[in-house]
Formats: sequence, structure tokens, C-alpha cells
Amino acid sequence: MAEPGKEEEEARPSAAAAAEQEARATKYVLITGGVVSGLGKGVTASSVGVVLKACGLRVTCIKIDPYLNTDAGTMSPFEHGEVFVLDDGGEVDLDLGNYERFLDVTLTRDNNITTGKIYQSVIEKERKGDYLGKTVQVVPHVTDEIKHWIQSVSSVPVDGQTRPADVCVIELGGTVGDIESMPFIEALRQLSFSLGKDNFCLIHVSLVPVLGVVGEQKTKPTQHSVRELRALGLTPDLLACRSAQPLIGSVKEKLSQFCHVPVENILNIHDVPNLWHVPLILRNQKVHEAIIKQLNLARSAGPPDLRDWTQMAESYDDLKKSVKIALVGKYTNLTDSYLSVVKALLHACVACSLKPSIQWIAASDLEDATATSAPDAHAKAWETLKGSSCILIPGGFGDRGISGMILAAKYARENKVPYLGICLGMQISVIEMSRNVLGIKDADSEEFNSDTPARVVMYMPEVSKTHMGNTMRLGCRRTFFRRTDCLTSKLYGSPSHVDERHRHRYEVNPAFVAMLEKAGLHFVGCDESGKRMEVVELQDHPFYIGVQFHPEFKSRPRRPSPPFTGLILAAAEHMGKPANNSNGHVGTSE
Repeated sequence: MAEPGKEEEEARPSAAAAAEQEARATKYVLITGGVVSGLGKGVTASSVGVVLKACGLRVTCIKIDPYLNTDAGTMSPFEHGEVFVLDDGGEVDLDLGNYERFLDVTLTRDNNITTGKIYQSVIEKERKGDYLGKTVQVVPHVTDEIKHWIQSVSSVPVDGQTRPADVCVIELGGTVGDIESMPFIEALRQLSFSLGKDNFCLIHVSLVPVLGVVGEQKTKPTQHSVRELRALGLTPDLLACRSAQPLIGSVKEKLSQFCHVPVENILNIHDVPNLWHVPLILRNQKVHEAIIKQLNLARSAGPPDLRDWTQMAESYDDLKKSVKIALVGKYTNLTDSYLSVVKALLHACVACSLKPSIQWIAASDLEDATATSAPDAHAKAWETLKGSSCILIPGGFGDRGISGMILAAKYARENKVPYLGICLGMQISVIEMSRNVLGIKDADSEEFNSDTPARVVMYMPEVSKTHMGNTMRLGCRRTFFRRTDCLTSKLYGSPSHVDERHRHRYEVNPAFVAMLEKAGLHFVGCDESGKRMEVVELQDHPFYIGVQFHPEFKSRPRRPSPPFTGLILAAAEHMGKPANNSNGHVGTSE
């Protein structure tokens, strides 16, 4: 018979085992921002993740957006930048794209937390009676839901392994003091207290502006921002100060004195030639040592190995020869609207040892000069288009600029200029061929003209026409190649199928496929039904490809998207060829 209490003692883990279990529990690094928005918290969070991953730690990420939308799907690119799409169909903030590209992980829709999602979940629980008749309040019910969401999501592996990540990097959107973020600040305060200092590290990103003729670096905005943060119950362990130039020593000492942060924990993220340098400057300032010490991860982490990352950043700086890429779109005044496209072009260009020179062209500027109030912009747009080595038309919604996109596709087709159409860009190529080769003058998309009898692009029958949010064909879907000898398949390595992410409501009308193929526009990829067309290629053209999916969402710095790589390779061959002087106007059939 066992001695009294012996069974209980044996059942309890040893001190060493308990310590090991605690060390294996997911730790948290919170990134907050102060002074102004747009400081680069997303890049900071991604870069911190890169350095920790280089130390041998497994990292996941969460982005908190304190707006009432349940997701980013219905938000305008003008206001919020691009909508990034995940494998599971989640329409999320563009910062999740930064996380996936930098860390090479696959996130889920739950890695993007919004106020709308939290309140929706709380109200659903209240309606089911989960709160047992209690008065539902921000504290504790909303804050408890936030904490539960964070801890649940952080336990889901995103790197293909089965065990939860070692570290979860959380980025809180907005700036400290915003009324919208208060419930999240309170929830994170509670979470940091319950987890303890060994499991929670806070990095506050702030701005150190330069004022005056002598260029004095000012610390007061950061002091006020940290004071606001401390008043809300959170104390930063590290400061990440954004500035144009490196901080001088006296400025760091002043920040340390007034913000209660050790000098060695004051990081400086100054302007760099390209964003791939940010993890390197953080590594050089020993951000990993500060975080590993704070989170008691010394037994799990080693020195950061960033040799491959360093080579990548420096190789871009050394590139001399550039390639001109005409990007014809709707939102050309805001590059964040096409952030993933820009990054995919960067990845492809670096792989081809070329520097991207993106020529932004507003599609509406390409339209008939007599119909525009800015003839100079019209002439400049055409001059830019003709001076580029390739043309890319990205995705988009609405009828603004469609005529200009059709003109650009026609110019690329007639003048053998390498062309890549993504989503809407593929549909544009179908409309252009239908009008100008098949001679169907009223050929159009149902999106732009629901009354046209020639709907060469039609509304997908299974999607909702009354609700906008999360009603499209979304997420990772399989595309089968109808011909494995086609150019697109070869770019992917000649597989029978590829898995890419989608985001669209409209598709090519199957009734017109045979006519278009007879005219030379070959549909070489389709979905599993064989009826939904996914990839087109133009016969007798060096590179003219349209894809219904969005390959830019899965492009990575070391694994560029094949369609983008093909476009840049074709552009490199096209460089130096004289431009055709035709104005490219649509209106005559061939």
C-alpha cells in the first residue's frame, strides 16, 4: 500500500518538468504604436518574427484591428489598402500578408481579430444564454472573449507542425489612446498580468521626429505616448523608435530616463534601402537577446542565423539593371491597394536579377482624349505604356477605367508586349478579344452592363447578389491544366494542377469559350467541374496570360509566383524592342 500522499506526489510533475512545460507554453510579444499611424508596426512585427524564427523558435502572428467590420472584405482599397486573402478564404488586413511573406507561414482568418468579430461572438453567446442571465458588459465579457480568442488562435500551428508555436507576435492596430482600441488594451493588460512577466513582452513603436534647421531629434511625442500607455496599465519592455536617421546616443539616454526603458532596449528602426533590412537592423541591435531574456527562452533559442536573409537584402541593393512594368489599375495613387502585386513583382524581379521599375498608370487616363478633361495625362499615360517592357492588369471591382484596361490589353495583344492579367485582368482580355477579334461590339461583363446580350463575363450563379461580405469565391482552390504543355503549366513545373487563392464574383461565360478558343485565346486551366475557366493564353504571342486566381497572395521572397516570374522573364527578352506608335484605341474588329 502506498504511503499517504505518495500517489498525489507521484502524479505531480517534478520542478524540472514543470519548468520545461512552462518554457514550452506559447509566449507573447505585443506590438503597439503611438504618436501617429502608419509607422510600420506590421513590418516591425514581421521583422521581430523573422529574427526570433532565425533563433530556432517557432512563431505565429495575430493582427488586431479595432474596427467594427467583421473582416476587411467590404472595405475600400482607397481607405484601407488591399484586402489580403488567406487559404481558408479569410479576407483580412494587408499586414497578414506581411506576416506570411516574411515568416513563410499559412495563417487563418482567425489570426485577424476585429471588434466586429468579438462583438458578434459575444452577442451570439448572449442570445444562446451562455452568460446565464447576467448583464453583458465590456468588462468582463468582451475582454474575456478577446483573451480567449488570442489564446485559442495562438495555439494553432501555422507552419505545418503539430505543436503550438513558441512565440505569438500580436500587433494592435491604430495608436494608443484611440477609443476604438480601449477594450483590447484592457484585455491585453489583463492577459499580461495573468501570464506573468516571463510570458509577455511589450514593444512600443513610436516616432522620433526631426524639427528645426539643425535637425534636432525630438523625444517628447514618444514620452507622451508611453505615458498614455502606462496610464492604461501596460508598460513597454522595449521601444522601437522610427526615424529618418539613426538616433544619437543622448536621445536614447533621454528616452530611457523618461520612459523607464533600459538604453539597451531602445531600438531604432531608421529608413533603409528596402524593408528586408529591417530584421537585420533589429538583429544588430540585439532585439532577440532582449526578448529571449524577457520571455525566459534561453534554453530554446540560439543565435539568429540570418545569412540567407542578409544575402537577399544585399542582393537587391546591388541590382543595377531595371525593368519597366506598366501596372494599369484603378487605385494607382495608393500603392498599398496593390501591395501583394508589388511584392510579387519584387520577388520575381530579384529572382531574375532585375530591379522593378513600376510605371503606375491610371486606367482612365488611357481612355479617349476627347472624353477626358486631362489630355496631358492621356498622352503621358500612353507614352508610359509604350515605354514599358510588360503590362500587368491586376484585380479590381467596378466599371471605372475599364475602357482604358481594354485598350491596354489590346495594345499588348497587337504589339506582342508581355501581358499578365489577374482576376479582372483576365476578364478584360476576354472582353477585348470578343470585341476586337470576334467582332462582338456589345461584349461586356455583367458587372459593368447587366443588360448586354453578349455577357462574355457573367455573375457566378452560386454567389449572393444581395450581400457583399464574404460572398465571393474565396480562398485556396484547385485549378486543373487542360493541357500540361501550355506555358502556364511549364512555369509551375508542369504539374497537372495548382492550388491558388481566389477572390471573385464573376467568371467567363462558358457559352463563349469555344468561339474564343477558335480565335486564338486558349483556356488552358479550369476548375474541377471543367466549366469554370481559370487560365487563358493567347496563341502566337510571346507571353500573354490571364489567371482568374490571385497568384500574388502566395508569392514569397525566396519562392516567387510562377506567373510573375514568367512575366519578368518575358519582359527581359522584350526590353529594347521599339514601341508601336499606334494609339491602341478599341473600335475596329480584325
